[in-house]
Amino acid sequence: MPSADDGRMIDLRREEDRRERAWLVALETGRKKDWRTEDSLDELALLAKTAGAEVAGRTVCRRRAPHAATFIGKGKAAEIAAAGRENGADLAIFDDDLSPAQLRNLQDLTGFKIVDRTELVLDIFARRARTSEAKLQIEMAQLQYLLPRLAGKGVQLSRLGGGIGTRGPGETKLEVDRRRIRDKIHQLKGELEGVRRQRRVQRGQRLAAGIPVVSIIGYTNSGKSTLFNALTSSASLVEDKLFATLDPATRKALLPSGREALFNDTVGFIQKLPHHLVDSFRATLEEVLQADLLLLVMDASGKAFWERKQAVENVLAELGSSSIPRLNVLNKIDLVPDEFLVGELSGRLGETVAISAREGIGLEELLERVDHLLSFSLTSYRLLIPQSRPDLIAFLHQKGKIVRIDYHREVVYVEALLTPPAAARFKDYVIEE
Repeated sequence: MPSADDGRMIDLRREEDRRERAWLVALETGRKKDWRTEDSLDELALLAKTAGAEVAGRTVCRRRAPHAATFIGKGKAAEIAAAGRENGADLAIFDDDLSPAQLRNLQDLTGFKIVDRTELVLDIFARRARTSEAKLQIEMAQLQYLLPRLAGKGVQLSRLGGGIGTRGPGETKLEVDRRRIRDKIHQLKGELEGVRRQRRVQRGQRLAAGIPVVSIIGYTNSGKSTLFNALTSSASLVEDKLFATLDPATRKALLPSGREALFNDTVGFIQKLPHHLVDSFRATLEEVLQADLLLLVMDASGKAFWERKQAVENVLAELGSSSIPRLNVLNKIDLVPDEFLVGELSGRLGETVAISAREGIGLEELLERVDHLLSFSLTSYRLLIPQSRPDLIAFLHQKGKIVRIDYHREVVYVEALLTPPAAARFKDYVIEE
């Protein structure tokens, strides 16, 4: 016989299963934009789905400039409220950032919970954070977002009903004042600086081992994790959702020359990526800055191809990684019915390899190109190594590129390409010019 506790558990599960219904709102002004409004709204719909909401409908508002108090104007707010209620919406998601005053005014005018694009992205990250590091980064980003949105002493951070926009710190710290939030942000910055120091130590160890590092970067849902798994025989999470990968992973792979390389799977980028996220995830994104080669993965079958590429370029520029060698990787070619389109994209991109990570197409060529490009970061050395040190010969095979090797009675003559950190291990065996 079911108990009262069983009944409460069933009610809780029903509440969890009840998905929010969202009305999407975009503002189109006369200013030239890189993205078409409809493309941006399509992406917002995917973000809403990733956050667990159903899309009830959408509205594009047209004004010369945003309304200072309500962003879209009172009349449009009333129209959206009516259309949303008619279609069962209980949430309005805006494709741009709203000021604290605009957010409050729209909530009062529509009776809906109002979420802007940044808050939606932060909510998704809060859902998907798994490691303690990622949770620290998300908590700091959410608190930085919430801080200017405190209207004054005693104002609650929570909104009625829970759901999108209420996960993470906003859910557990309901009445936090400005001072306590600033103190918490300061504490989190200190903890994240500790993460940075730890990563610097790990990078130093990798440098000392002489293993080149390749970072896989790109727009979210471009197939980075699928490629990472294919190249490293790993099993990282792969989902057809935005931001499936939040916690970076690093694995070894064997290159055609026999050398090893480390591949990093990184968090995906997105247009209008919230600055708080870039700042909070800097400890993670610094992995990109330390790479010997970047693989910029692009979805050949996706909409707004060039706009997405530019969004990634903008983040890379902000990180200061423009000087790192790069190889363009055109992914998902199996989903492109027109092979001439693939050729046209490759021609415009320059140094490009066309692949399908899911189907295993083009991966051998990709590894060959990676191997070749990494060779440019190596320096040539002539070495005389004692026959009694087979460990050093094995190290050369794994960490360098052997050009010539001759075995003699007591020594081995080797011409090899090595990174400077790896070459430090052979300083006593170098033949001076």
